[in-house]
Amino acid sequence: MTSLLNAVSRHAAVHADAAGIATTPIPGLSAVRATTPSELVYAISRPLVCLVVQGSKTVTMGARSFAFSARDSLIITADVPTVSQITRASRAAPYLSLVLELDPALIAELITQMDGTMAADGFAVRVEPTDAEATDAALRLMHLLDRPAAVPVLQAQLVREMHYWLLAGRHGAAIRRLGGPDSHAQRIARAVALLRAEFAQALPVERLAAVAGMSLSSFHQHFRRQTSLSPLQFHKQLRLIEARRLMLAEGMTASSAAFAVGYESVPQFTREYGRLFGRPPVRDIKAARAKVEAVA
Repeated sequence: MTSLLNAVSRHAAVHADAAGIATTPIPGLSAVRATTPSELVYAISRPLVCLVVQGSKTVTMGARSFAFSARDSLIITADVPTVSQITRASRAAPYLSLVLELDPALIAELITQMDGTMAADGFAVRVEPTDAEATDAALRLMHLLDRPAAVPVLQAQLVREMHYWLLAGRHGAAIRRLGGPDSHAQRIARAVALLRAEFAQALPVERLAAVAGMSLSSFHQHFRRQTSLSPLQFHKQLRLIEARRLMLAEGMTASSAAFAVGYESVPQFTREYGRLFGRPPVRDIKAARAKVEAVA
């Protein structure tokens, strides 16, 4: 793990943006660096694995919270609403993690070539100690970044190996839920993809159910089981999270952000924003900016 820590630290120190995200030339692979504990971060997370190599973080989904530190991995196997917070980080010992988005098509392919006796785990978020094989595969991915000419040639097989070891290890049962092409998880994922693409538009639940290939009652049941929210709640959170990003990152006013994400009523936007984030938009953004300036 020390070697992976050094590799992630070197890459993040050079490439991290203002938010602490250091992308890589390998699609879906990024490093995260933070030198102070963070505020609460609201997101609709995509399926991913997060290998923590230094510091600590907490992620909450619904009523369940997961605390994890160096040598732990967080697995998210559905598009779910999460509230996260980096809880241990400093300039001397920054929070560092490596994040890889999971590829359902690759998982499905690997499952057909592996022993298929392991049942899929039903819960979308879990934390386990990081397997040694996954750590080794992650380190080879980071070393590949030092050879830019080799990235387009070797990245696919190394990402494939990383998925294999995740499937073969402690997280295997959880990750298998992504691999069934006609599973409930994949059907709901098609509806979620539409919600992400057209969140600023009105999306009747009948259209979402049709995209998922389900009856209305079955769609409602499996959507909530998969995401912990109803389709309407999920749609609303997507809009509010994007509105907050627009205000923080692009300097939009609350009313402009509300209209940009599809709200027709600013008072309604303000009420729903306050219920999700704990403060009305103007106060929330002011507090977030003040914290950033204090850290700087």
